[in-house]
Amino acid sequence: MVGKTRRQLAAELIAELEGIDKKIKAAKKHLTELVEATGSTLLDLNGIGPSGAARLLGDIGDVSRFPTKAHFASWNGTAPIDASSGDQNRHRLSRAGNRRINRVLHIMAIVQLRNDTEGRAYYRRKLAVGKTPMEAIRALKWRLSDIVYRQLVADQKRQRQTLEAGPGGHVGAATKSSAAGYNPDAGASDKSLPDSPTPRLRRHARPRQPSTPPAAGALSLTSCAPLDTEGSRDR
Repeated sequence: MVGKTRRQLAAELIAELEGIDKKIKAAKKHLTELVEATGSTLLDLNGIGPSGAARLLGDIGDVSRFPTKAHFASWNGTAPIDASSGDQNRHRLSRAGNRRINRVLHIMAIVQLRNDTEGRAYYRRKLAVGKTPMEAIRALKWRLSDIVYRQLVADQKRQRQTLEAGPGGHVGAATKSSAAGYNPDAGASDKSLPDSPTPRLRRHARPRQPSTPPAAGALSLTSCAPLDTEGSRDR
């Protein structure tokens, strides 16, 4: 009786695990299709999977907002902080930055360490020059941050060239229409326009002087002008 119950529970657990595995595979396939639809080549990097690529694209957005790879590394927290003291030149881990992207880069580093990759060779070179394992992996993450940044910049440049080429693959009208958006420092509104006459406006236009002299005892417009000017300063 007990053995039958155990077998039944085991069969139910196996069925649940198979269902979860199918859902994971379906989600992975869907994420892969979404990442590839953006034109990104992040999946070509060793250690970046569909979920990691989707996280990078979602959190980073437009990579051009980072002028250099150093700005990107500072934003994701892989750039170490100087902790030198006296003759000792040392750096410590940065706790700032986007921790989600930092985790993606950490997983990327671990995957590369487990395989025969350039990342593992770089890690071993750091150990050979006296770095601790923690310092070596921090250096590896910093290096991987630079690699991801270059990949994102290359993807963006290629996508812009594709948009400029137009549907037929030739630079044409699409180039002119997207020229303003290609240079972040210039836009369509920055182009010089032909000079046009500017209307001369008066906020307090005064009536013309009458051709005939005012009647005796009447106030002249000239005598009222200082009062009007003074009143306008008080507004």
